[in-house]
Amino acid sequence: MRGSNAMSDIPNELKYTQTHEWVRLEEDGTLTVGITDHAQEALGDLVFVETPSIDSDVDESQACAVVESVKAASDIYAPVAGTIIDANGRLTEEPELVNTDPYGEGWIMKLQPNDPDAMEELMDAEDYEHMIAEEDDD
Repeated sequence: MRGSNAMSDIPNELKYTQTHEWVRLEEDGTLTVGITDHAQEALGDLVFVETPSIDSDVDESQACAVVESVKAASDIYAPVAGTIIDANGRLTEEPELVNTDPYGEGWIMKLQPNDPDAMEELMDAEDYEHMIAEEDDD
């Protein structure tokens, strides 16, 4: 068990957004998206996840899903423009998966990006870590 002041888990192989989504490039060119360990810690225990509609087109930074905790509701944003090709239906019954396994079973959506290179614009783990550290200083 980590101490509460430990750095959040920030896997190096993922990309990150300023709104605390993580993005994993899959072998088939699709993207799996969820919220970061840092984000789920800040939100607290999730009680509801509204996943996006499959086959819907989203713009970069468009709100397309919602997570609700006992503390707050928070929008989840598309990291890049594309089409939602899958949503994690398990979260309807088990929203706590986002808390217990944010980078695994707690994924939120999968999308087919319009531009395969759009991920290059996202932050890497080091940049995301710096962003969190600056937020924590405020």
